[in-house]
Amino acid sequence: MRDQLTIRLPADLSHALDVAARKSERKRSEIVRMALREFLEVGPSREQPPSSRVSGLIGSLESGVPDLAEKHREYLLEALQRDE
Repeated sequence: MRDQLTIRLPADLSHALDVAARKSERKRSEIVRMALREFLEVGPSREQPPSSRVSGLIGSLESGVPDLAEKHREYLLEALQRDE
């Protein structure tokens, strides 16, 4: 990070920021940066599709089931039947 900014927030904004931080499990500063990017229409969220933010994660998890993508419906139905 290059610059630091200190601001004063009214109680209602501070409370809303705290709630959003807890719900999203992010830092307050990260939420403020996200809001500024959205408001100013700059940054990665505007320049790239949302899928690009997680492209490094796609295919990075192993379930132990080699054909999960091919037989996903069967596995879901089987799991639902076990839960009953």
